[in-house]
Amino acid sequence: MKMQSSRRQFVKTTAALAAAPMFIPSRAFGANERLQIGMIGVGKQGQHHCNVLGNFKEAQIIAICDVDKMSREQAAGKVKAIHERRKKPTDIDLYNDYHEILNRKDIDAVVITTPDHWHEIPVIDACKAGKDIYCEKPLSLTVDQAWRMVDVVRKYDRVFQTGSMQRSMGYFYQAVNLVRNGYIGEIKEVVVNVGGPSKWCDLPEEPMPEGLDWDRWLGPAPKRPFNKVLRPPHNNSFPNWRGYREYSGGMMTDWGAHHFDIAQWGLDKDGSGPVEVHAPDGKDFKELTYIYDNGVRMYRPEHNGVKPNGLIFIGTEGTVEVNRGHLTCSNKALQERNFKYKDSDKLVYKSQNHHMDWIDAIKKRTRPICDVEIGASSVTVCHIGNIAYWTGKAFKYDPATHKITNNDECAALLDQQNRASYARPSY
Repeated sequence: MKMQSSRRQFVKTTAALAAAPMFIPSRAFGANERLQIGMIGVGKQGQHHCNVLGNFKEAQIIAICDVDKMSREQAAGKVKAIHERRKKPTDIDLYNDYHEILNRKDIDAVVITTPDHWHEIPVIDACKAGKDIYCEKPLSLTVDQAWRMVDVVRKYDRVFQTGSMQRSMGYFYQAVNLVRNGYIGEIKEVVVNVGGPSKWCDLPEEPMPEGLDWDRWLGPAPKRPFNKVLRPPHNNSFPNWRGYREYSGGMMTDWGAHHFDIAQWGLDKDGSGPVEVHAPDGKDFKELTYIYDNGVRMYRPEHNGVKPNGLIFIGTEGTVEVNRGHLTCSNKALQERNFKYKDSDKLVYKSQNHHMDWIDAIKKRTRPICDVEIGASSVTVCHIGNIAYWTGKAFKYDPATHKITNNDECAALLDQQNRASYARPSY
């Protein structure tokens, strides 16, 4: 087992990556060759990815990193059992410092399943190390972080899949095709039912569990004492770091990166976004309201008594409501699973498995269904909604420059400062 845990080493290895060549080409894969994968972060969701990828004949997990000793050992045990059952090699190296994974020439790609505040730095480092990337949603902690990730992925020509996996689910594919091909007329409104924003962390100090590198868990976030709400015991609890602004944008980003993502897809706004955001004011704007350049309005979490199961597209000739395992259309014929599209319809990219779509894209050197720019534009919708909630303000947003143009208070929240000892790497 190989270990490295000091903050000094973090700075040292980040600097070493900065001196690496600007572009490291991906190797060519044979028809039956497995993708060699390193896992960065193996908490609740990370272990889900271990289970999925471990069962693919096309992939081999050979290294696991987590700042919690029990988590990485638990994940390794599960992967070894899967590999043994699948008759794949069971050797897996364990690390506390993800740079050790990135320094390995035998690793082709990484899966980043850390908390949201720990996405940008390893994404930059992984691109510079020549690794392809699967990064969990929401893509970032801030708007500026998201678009820096787009820049670095493009600069180093990496294949990048954002983990908004609803794009690889049948009901969402059908809903988006119906909306974009005019089956409910011109879209006027979208209502997205997700939870609310995060708040600043106010949790009290609690005893630190053994085996957890707490300073590294905090990483670029402000230094604060441990509390098990942020890193729960190993009993399959759902961690609530998502509720606090230092680490996440709350359910607005956690579920928004799913449902606002589908709204963007249906409106054909990937890479773009709304031009105005209005916080609820109890008068003209009773709910959080986004306005697009074509006049479409999007509301959260309800509007005019409509609180959808997931999200609902409202057109001049009908509605489409969609969620996981749920598709309801005002015209019932449209919701049939074997619905026949017209020959003239333009159907969107189809993926039937989010992980396999990423692996195929790596082998072909193409962009997967939820490329980094898609992840960035969708999480930006979530973030600017949070800014409206946090400030109670309305503002104009330019999706071309990714800037708030008429309110300095709101514009200042497009990014956050990293803790000095975990500075953003140059690229």
